[in-house]
Amino acid sequence: MQVEWKGVFPAVTTKFTADDQLDLPLFEKNLQAQLEAGVSGIILGGTLGEASVLTTAEKETLVKFAIEKIAGKVPVILNIAEGSTPEALKQAGYAKTWGAKGIMILPPMRYKSDHRETVTYFATVAKSTDLPIMIYNNPVDYKIDVTADMFEDLTAYANIQAIKESTRDVTNVTRLINRFGNRFKILCGVDTLAMEELVLGADGWVAGLVCAFPRETVAIYRLVKAGHIADAIAIYRWFMPLLELDIHAKLVQYIKLAETQAGIGSEYVRAPRLTLIGEERERVLNIINTGIASRPVLPEYLQLSV
Repeated sequence: MQVEWKGVFPAVTTKFTADDQLDLPLFEKNLQAQLEAGVSGIILGGTLGEASVLTTAEKETLVKFAIEKIAGKVPVILNIAEGSTPEALKQAGYAKTWGAKGIMILPPMRYKSDHRETVTYFATVAKSTDLPIMIYNNPVDYKIDVTADMFEDLTAYANIQAIKESTRDVTNVTRLINRFGNRFKILCGVDTLAMEELVLGADGWVAGLVCAFPRETVAIYRLVKAGHIADAIAIYRWFMPLLELDIHAKLVQYIKLAETQAGIGSEYVRAPRLTLIGEERERVLNIINTGIASRPVLPEYLQLSV
């Protein structure tokens, strides 16, 4: 299966039980909700997936389980977020061995690499695998900006195919298209800017609140790409208070609480994260429950030609 870098790619959460084990039945329930909504791929091991606190064995279990349950309907993508090039190479090898169809990769963690180091890091991984690669550019949270000049150098590697655009600067979509045309597919990685970037030509959306609201997320994408902008705006305006839960340090806890309220997840997180309590939990719950209570009736978005 080839990865077609367009559509909605949920960065799915990792489901845990009360005793901190992988909750595979609940994970499967969420996966099925994503598939039924019409997503185009599944991304494992991202920030929302709490990858930094997962063991290699747990990642392997999640990848193989997702592949089995998805049964070829959409590709499974594994995120790589490592501090060293040797470890990134090891993870890329695991992705291939386990059966993932693509890789999403961040710049090196815990060290602010310069232009040459950043390009060399990505190039080294790209040369080690035939899997298609999406580079995750998030300088706000991870402090390294993968600049257009860096992407120019990376055009030499055919399997570097897509960019998860999380600079929080919507004009970057236009800059990238002006400079590279269709060389790189662009997927918005910030929920609160998704519709704007899709209108400007982004090819897809690596989404967070999709974990709790898959149908609404895919509906916005398909409505925009089919030219039904007014219908998409109406859903997007309803969605915005929920989408803002994605741009917070506790996005994992917030989105897991939303999944719980939507009936397709649980609040359990892995330490050092802790589940929400007190006023904070009540405040976030109010946002979620208000959204659920006013959930819009969606058009038949899956029938649209996009």
